[in-house]
Amino acid sequence: MKAALLEAFESPLNVTTVADPAVPEDGVMVRVRACGVCRSDWHGWKGTNPLIERPHVPGHEFAGDVVAVGPRCQQIKVGDRVTAPVIMGCGQCHTCRGGDLTICDRQHVIGFTGWGAFAELVAVPFADANVVVLPPTVSYEVAAALGCRTTTAFAAVVDRAQIRAGETLAVHGCGGVGLSAVLIGAAVGATVIAVDVVDDKLALAKDAGATHVINASTEKNVAEKIIELSGGGANVSIEALGITETFHNSLRCLARLGRHVQIGQPLDEHANPSIPLLETIYYKQLSLMGSRGLSAHRFTALFELISSGRIDMMRLIKNRISLEQASDVFYQMNTHEDIGMTLINRGLSSAA
Repeated sequence: MKAALLEAFESPLNVTTVADPAVPEDGVMVRVRACGVCRSDWHGWKGTNPLIERPHVPGHEFAGDVVAVGPRCQQIKVGDRVTAPVIMGCGQCHTCRGGDLTICDRQHVIGFTGWGAFAELVAVPFADANVVVLPPTVSYEVAAALGCRTTTAFAAVVDRAQIRAGETLAVHGCGGVGLSAVLIGAAVGATVIAVDVVDDKLALAKDAGATHVINASTEKNVAEKIIELSGGGANVSIEALGITETFHNSLRCLARLGRHVQIGQPLDEHANPSIPLLETIYYKQLSLMGSRGLSAHRFTALFELISSGRIDMMRLIKNRISLEQASDVFYQMNTHEDIGMTLINRGLSSAA
């Protein structure tokens, strides 16, 4: 099969022919029809993710057709149109049986612990517990755009924060996952305030449903501005960058009893930030939560928002590229020049 190999960090991917992967006994083989290019892939390309061993094939936001099924897979069949969450639990342990597959001790992470979907084929283990059959109303492109960004945002906004209609949601960072949080927050009836430093990203956030946008490069006190716009502070705040400054802004912008959800991955010097414990967590009685991925059984609720027209993923898809162009997107991410979502599209129309 043809695949994009990561052989050296921060270097162009080598698009070449490699051996087809083996079909997992409890899994499936999927012919990739569309795959997102995500900032998590960029982290791997930069060499900051310890899970990756070179040579490696990135890519975890995929959709495609099942072309082979392992002997211990009972629920998925050849010909099914499918996707899967990036974090896949074993389906057998106590944690998985309780529904929390994203924190399984035996988890497989597509494109990180194993080769991913920047390729013609991807092998997916633990299929019965994780592979999701797409309804007719969800295209390959939309499923790939859901990827880890929209599913992670859905888990953060709806499942973890349990936001309610009429509440205020602040979103710090308008990359793919942040824009998805804006889209979902607006869809469930929240007032959304979006924050970024790039005007084009803020314009896209406005189009996705943000009521207010703030450019943090010109606004001197982001937290105070959010408190002003919301009339007392946000009820929920999402940090979607993994940056210490935005983490602090997220905590400080919250109203009393507010909920902070961390979905940006903090690395290097941002991995252990100081916490203004007294003025935020203690006095305001805030809740501080993390969220990473979405279990397969919750995809149905997200599909329903799409099928009902309350979420339009197509407005976030801004670039369609070939496999050979994936490296170019990583270089753009170095300077945050990437706008919206980019998909590797294997000859699909936008409606496919």
